[in-house]
Amino acid sequence: MNSIPQRLENVKKLQAKRWENEDHWDTLNDLLVKELDEILLIEPENTSALINIGAIYSDMGENEKALDYLKMALNLGSEDKNLFVNLAIVMVYMEKHQSEYLEYLEEAEDKVENPLTFKAYFDPQSH
Repeated sequence: MNSIPQRLENVKKLQAKRWENEDHWDTLNDLLVKELDEILLIEPENTSALINIGAIYSDMGENEKALDYLKMALNLGSEDKNLFVNLAIVMVYMEKHQSEYLEYLEEAEDKVENPLTFKAYFDPQSH
């Protein structure tokens, strides 16, 4: 059985492949969610898994769900730059007040990106 960090690395690699295989986008998202759910069953407080599943739900347009996972990581004290960036992205998509997401972006500036996490896709033209 692969270790959790190894599994998170695999998730990150698979996540990157989604962009090269857009015909398999939904299948890959389902696989990623399934793998991250399994990691969270073993380690419910794994903030990297929470941040990643939040990013994937955001990419799938499920912003409420994304926000729930991201807030869990935040409440667990994650200092990951990608967490704050993803929170800002989700809030923009949910059309939250600008001051709410700008605060997360400002906080992200001083943070370091965890190599096991990734950012949600952001398309400023989509809204």
